Amino acid sequence: MSAHGGAGTPAIDDPTTDPLEVAREAAATIAERTGVTQHDVALVLGSGWGAAAELLGETVAEIPSHEIPGFSRPAVAGHVATTRSVRLAGTDRHALVLGSRTHLYEGLGVRRVVHGVRTAAAAGARCVVLTNGCGGLHPDWAPGTPVLIRDHLNLTATSPLEGATFVDLTDLYAQRLRDVAREVDPSLPEGVYAQFRGPHYETPAEVTMAGRLGADLVGMSTTIEAIAARHVGLEVLGISLVTNQAAGISPVPLSHAEVIEAGQAAAPRISRLLADITGRI
Repeated sequence: MSAHGGAGTPAIDDPTTDPLEVAREAAATIAERTGVTQHDVALVLGSGWGAAAELLGETVAEIPSHEIPGFSRPAVAGHVATTRSVRLAGTDRHALVLGSRTHLYEGLGVRRVVHGVRTAAAAGARCVVLTNGCGGLHPDWAPGTPVLIRDHLNLTATSPLEGATFVDLTDLYAQRLRDVAREVDPSLPEGVYAQFRGPHYETPAEVTMAGRLGADLVGMSTTIEAIAARHVGLEVLGISLVTNQAAGISPVPLSHAEVIEAGQAAAPRISRLLADITGRI
């Protein structure tokens, strides 16, 4: 089976194809493979967040993501190559856990970057939790600190929306969901997340620029997905894990190994946190 999901599935990269139709095909495949007709919430698990799936509840089914129409194999170490259907603990609700995130820097096109959240909406989800590993601009946010995203700066010069599609992003990261997160952990800080295109890390000058523009966090994902999620009617909760101090703030050179290590060290705490939040939304 190809990344498009087979010969009968419209090619997501074809400009004449409606990407929302491919999302509906993907949702139908997920329903068929999992036996779950509707998923209530979706989670996109970024660097450091993969272990959270184990604490959400009972895994009903697990599918290699590239076997679902429109999805690709992950290109980054630390990202999980499966999509799970999980029955949330103590409920009859189901979560769709999207472990295979496509990043803009992979060069596969913005449609693939946002295909997961569009599929989640087509699968019946009402809200999505977007997580990531990122660099922090505040020295007091040590590696391993989870931060709620209050707003974002999309510095990629890219939008997932095509044509004259106008979407209000005033309250993109839902206050209601941030309030739920703080019911679980009142100490959670919040900030503005800036997405750069990557895959190179930001220069100290770029980090300084982002800070002057209002950013507290910098990374290479999330904002484009959040825009697409709002377009298809999803409530959005964003949570960043500070895996390192950003360039010019960090006293040591940045590396992806550092990101992985920080995520692993924080995994028990943030996994429990994410499971508890998801159970309430």
